[in-house]
Amino acid sequence: MARDATAQLRRGWTTGACAAAAARAAFAGLLTGRFPDPVSLRLPRGQTPSFALALAERQGEFARAGIVKDAGDDPDVTHGALIIAELAWAAGGSGIRFRAGEGVGTVTLPGLPLGIGEPAINPAPRAMIAAALADVAEANGAPSPDVTVTIAIPGGAALAARTMNARLGIVGGLSVLGTTGIVVPYSCASWIHAIHRGIDIARAAGLDHIAAATGTNSERAVQRLYELPEQALIDMGDFVGGTLKYLRRHPVARLTLAGGFGKLAKLAQGHLDLHSSRSRVDGAALARLLATLGADPQAVAGAAAGASAAAILERAGERQAALAGAVARQAREVALATLSGDTAVEVAVIDRDGGFLAHVGAAGAA
Repeated sequence: MARDATAQLRRGWTTGACAAAAARAAFAGLLTGRFPDPVSLRLPRGQTPSFALALAERQGEFARAGIVKDAGDDPDVTHGALIIAELAWAAGGSGIRFRAGEGVGTVTLPGLPLGIGEPAINPAPRAMIAAALADVAEANGAPSPDVTVTIAIPGGAALAARTMNARLGIVGGLSVLGTTGIVVPYSCASWIHAIHRGIDIARAAGLDHIAAATGTNSERAVQRLYELPEQALIDMGDFVGGTLKYLRRHPVARLTLAGGFGKLAKLAQGHLDLHSSRSRVDGAALARLLATLGADPQAVAGAAAGASAAAILERAGERQAALAGAVARQAREVALATLSGDTAVEVAVIDRDGGFLAHVGAAGAA
């Protein structure tokens, strides 16, 4: 694909787009004996990319085609994976049925947009596949197809271990995702998607308390404190904004936000994206906050000169806990303002050893 003129990063194709293109080629092969190569696909927003086939074969009543996924310059776990669609004729009037092949997961928990036992092929890719098959049928004067579509990703089970699928209750492999068909480099859309689905699963399980953490260390600290079930834990990474905005529309009764001092200092200063490339801690503001807590001028001056949030916290000396508490309270106010709802919010600042530097908003917390 063409490089974006501003970011100079090459966009790529979602797993769903590759699956739909492979399905289109396989259905053409099943219907006519000829596999288009490259195969074109109409995406939901009107783009019509072409995909080279890496696999094309027909045997009797089934045909299959495969496409190697190109995720562009995005560090996508499925970049370079072979996406295979196998189509077989089904009973008349049955329409299109979907199955999970090798490396594609199966849904095991409620709360996802698919029923338990369904292959983890999301609604948007299913719609793309159905539209692609309808186009082929129309072009060849054939009726609406009655076929079984099996999507496979060889090696997908191993790749899934590097995703959040297990926590979302998707077992046995990867999810086939993609709303627009296009991967935007470093958009981290799949991570945000996982956050949203994690919240959906917690709500569907009837959980009234969830914990969203910036990392594993913070998550484990909160889990130990409350003995929360796995389904209550949301790995939000740097995407506190994506988490809070989704909870504003899909609320829970109680939310614990947990993270290290530096990440939560950014939230306290109003940043909703905590990634180092997209937000920075205002060291001067932290130094001023430390001054309001009664720190001596030398400590305040040292904090103002600190190169990082960790360095500023170190300069706080005996007022470390007070500074962490002030940051936690400010972070909580930002979170409450973003939620704009009835969710009770607590914020926990976790140190590198998994201890609590500050914990505000919870019953009995400072």
